[in-house]
Amino acid sequence: MAAASQEQRYRTLIELGIALSAERNHNRLMEKILLGAKSMANADGGTLYLVTENKDGLRFEIMLNDTLDVAMGGTTGKAIPFPPLKLHDEQGNPNHKNVSSYCALSGSTVNIADAYDVDKFDFSGTKAFDAKTGYRSKSFLTVPLKNYENEVIGVLQLINARDRKNNVVAFGNDITPLIEALTSQAAVALDNQRLIEAQKHLFKSFIQVIAGSIDAKSPYTGGHCNRVPELTFMLAKAACEQAEGPYADFDLTEDEWYELEVAAGLHDCGKVTTPEYIVDKATKLETIYNRIHEVRMRFEVLKRDAVIEYLEGVVAGDEPEETLKTRMEERLTRLDDDFAFVAECNVGGEFMAPERVERLKTIAETTWVRTLDDTLGLSLDEMRRRTGDEPKPPVVEKLLSDKAWHVVPHEVAFDLSRYDEEGFSMRPCAQKYNLGEMYNLAIGRGTLTAEDRFKINEHITQTILMLKALPFPKNLARVPEWAGGHHEKMDGTGYPKGLKRDDMSLPARMMAIADIFEALTAADRPYKKPKTLSESLKIMSFMVKDAHIDPELWLLFLRSGVWKDYAEKYLKPSQIDEVDISVYLPKAAE
Repeated sequence: MAAASQEQRYRTLIELGIALSAERNHNRLMEKILLGAKSMANADGGTLYLVTENKDGLRFEIMLNDTLDVAMGGTTGKAIPFPPLKLHDEQGNPNHKNVSSYCALSGSTVNIADAYDVDKFDFSGTKAFDAKTGYRSKSFLTVPLKNYENEVIGVLQLINARDRKNNVVAFGNDITPLIEALTSQAAVALDNQRLIEAQKHLFKSFIQVIAGSIDAKSPYTGGHCNRVPELTFMLAKAACEQAEGPYADFDLTEDEWYELEVAAGLHDCGKVTTPEYIVDKATKLETIYNRIHEVRMRFEVLKRDAVIEYLEGVVAGDEPEETLKTRMEERLTRLDDDFAFVAECNVGGEFMAPERVERLKTIAETTWVRTLDDTLGLSLDEMRRRTGDEPKPPVVEKLLSDKAWHVVPHEVAFDLSRYDEEGFSMRPCAQKYNLGEMYNLAIGRGTLTAEDRFKINEHITQTILMLKALPFPKNLARVPEWAGGHHEKMDGTGYPKGLKRDDMSLPARMMAIADIFEALTAADRPYKKPKTLSESLKIMSFMVKDAHIDPELWLLFLRSGVWKDYAEKYLKPSQIDEVDISVYLPKAAE
C-alpha cells in the first residue's frame, strides 16, 4: 500500500507539473499549487505567501483549512485580512522568529513535528488562535519557492498532516522532497507568469509612450489615441453581452481582449510620422505658420501705395484733390474688402463655390512691386526648389500666386512596391506638397490639399507597416489587421486597401465606428467645432445608408446605449442634447 501511495504521489506531482505549466490565471495557479501540496501531503490546511514587490515581507495569497472551513484568497473572492509578514524589524534585523519569514530569508525547508514543542520559533500567535477557536495547530511543513535564479519568491506552508485514520501526524521525510519538487515547479510557473505579466506591462507602457509622443506633437491626437480604445472596448463588451441576434455567439477570451487592447492602443501609431502642421492644419494657407500674414502684408503695401499715389497726385496738381481722394478711398475700400474675402476663404468651410474661386482669381491678378531679393535668408531645402534664374528686384508680382518653388517634391522616388505587396490601393500624389497660394485658397472643402490629405491618410499605411515589422507572438498576430482597418468602408471605398465588409474582422469594424464617433464628437480639434450627440448620430446614420459603416454594429451601438455611456464620460455638457434613437433604427434596419 505504501508503494502504491508513493506511486500515486509521483503521478500527482507529474500531473501538477503539467497543469502548472499550462495555467495562466494567477489566482487559479495559486490554488493549484496549494491544493496540490495539501493533497499530496494529506494536510488539513495551508497558506501560500508571495514575497512583496519591495521584498520586505510575505504577502498572503491564499489560505485553506478543512477543519475550520476556511478558504480565503485565490478564486474565492474573499480577501485575506492579515497584513504581510515582515522579513525584518524596524532596525533592519532579519525576522527569524517567524517560521515563514525564516524560511524565506534562509531559503531552507522547515519541518516541525509539533509547534508546541519548539523554542526556536515564536508560535505565540498560533497558540492564541488555537485557544480562541479550539483548533490544535501541530505539524508544520514550510517550504521556500525558488525561481531559476535561486531567489526565494514565496513560501508554501502546510499544517497538520493526517494519516489514513485522519489523525494529525508529523510530515514524513518521504513527503518533504516531493513538496520541495512541487514548490520548485510552482516557482518556475509563477516566475514565468510574472515574466509574461512584466512583458505585458512593458508593452502597455510602450503603447502609452507612443500615445504620449503623438500627444506631444498634437494634443488632440493623443486624446484620440486614448478615447478610441475606450469606445472600442465598450462596443466589444456590448457585443459579448448579447444573448440573441448576430452577436449571440460572439465572445472574446482573455487573450483576445489583450489583443484588442494592443490593437486599439496602437491603431494610430503611424501618426508619429505625420507632420503636426499637416495634422493641425486649421487654415488653408497654414504650414509651419499661417501664411495669411504674408498676404496681409502685401495688401498693406498696396494700401500704402494708394496713399502715396494720392499724395504724389496732390503735389503734382494735375487733378483735383477731391478726385484723387475719392479714387484713393475707393481703392482702400476695395483692398479691405478683397483681403477680408481672402481671409474668409483661408478659414475653409463646407464648400468653396465656383464663383468664389473666380473672385479669388480676379484678386490674384492685382500686382504689387517687390524690391527685396526673396532668395535671401532661405534654408537649403528652400534654395533647392529655386531655379536660380529668377528676375532680380524690383519685380512686379501678383497678389496671390502659385510659384514653381511652392511645389515640394518627394525626397526620393516613392516606392510603390511595398504598397503593392501589402495590397494598399491608395496612391501618393505626384508631389509631396503643393504650397501654392491660389492652389490652397481654392480648396473645395476644408483646409487640406490632395497632397495634405494623402499625408494624413498615409498614417494608416505607416501604422500597418510599423506593426507588421514587430515580431508579434501568436496571441497578438491579428493586431496589424485589427488596427489597420478602421478607415475601411463596407462598400470598399475606404483606405488603405479598399476592403469590403466581408473582408474585415469584427474588431476592425468596431474600431471603425469608434474612430468615427470619437472624431465627430471630439472637442479638442483645432480645425472644427465639436458636434452634438444628435448631429453626430445623424451623420453616422447617413454613413450607414451609404454603406460606410457596418449596419449591424450600428444597431448594436444604438440599442446598447454605448453612445450615451461614452458621451456622459467624454463629451462636454453642451454637446449632450436630446436624442431619439428610434429615428435612426429604421434606417439602420434597412
